[in-house]
Amino acid sequence: MKKIVVNDEACIGCGACVSIDPEHFEFNDEGLSHATNNENLESADLASAISACPTSAISLEEEE
Repeated sequence: MKKIVVNDEACIGCGACVSIDPEHFEFNDEGLSHATNNENLESADLASAISACPTSAISLEEEE
């Protein structure tokens, strides 16, 4: 099963993912993005949010 992973070291808090796909992303207390939902991973908005990230901080990875 896959899950959304946001690399905290790469995220700059630009908000592109939160703006494009609020179903899957919110800001955390540090002002960085974090994934809030691992359902509907085939959505077009999620794909757009991943590709819009300027630092490539978002990925879909297999859960261990």
